[in-house]
Amino acid sequence: MPSEPDGDAISAKRALRAELRERRRIRPQHERELAAEGITRQLIALASALGPRALSCYLATPDEPETRPFLAWAAEQGIRVLLPVSRDDGLLDWALYDAEDEALDLIGMPVPTTELLGPIAINDVGLIIVPAAAVDRTGMRMGWGRGYFDKTLGSMDRRPPVFAVVFEHEVLDELPRERHDQGVDGVVTPAGITRFTS
Repeated sequence: MPSEPDGDAISAKRALRAELRERRRIRPQHERELAAEGITRQLIALASALGPRALSCYLATPDEPETRPFLAWAAEQGIRVLLPVSRDDGLLDWALYDAEDEALDLIGMPVPTTELLGPIAINDVGLIIVPAAAVDRTGMRMGWGRGYFDKTLGSMDRRPPVFAVVFEHEVLDELPRERHDQGVDGVVTPAGITRFTS
């Protein structure tokens, strides 16, 4: 799908995000638990297949697909795990996952309390796992509108494989696009892993 005029894409994204956010908010607890088990299983399969010595992921918010069991598994395997920390300038710092204390960053996202490593720390990972509101069947990712991951991914010279994590109903046929939007190499849902070909 060609890029839409940014005003149209912004409006379409805003409406779609509101719908997706509400669907996540009202998801029953038993469905969340089943989804967490599936996401953990699929993320472990992905990391096992790709074999990175280091990866980046994120600490899920209560409405997102849960990542903590996967993070614990990765740490047990000796994989170095970096987690994002939002900055005022729209970039991301990174901090090591240690399975211990969590805090909230400046936009209210859960983060580790370990030392900040700066934006370029992500250049050393072999796999990037990102949150998303939705992904379409061409690999286009729609985030929650702050642009942190689009800036990070767009600034990397040598990008490792990037996979978004969403629920099944958030893999859509087509998403509205803006010029700065960054695609992903695949998507992980509780039911499986889909890789996109460019």
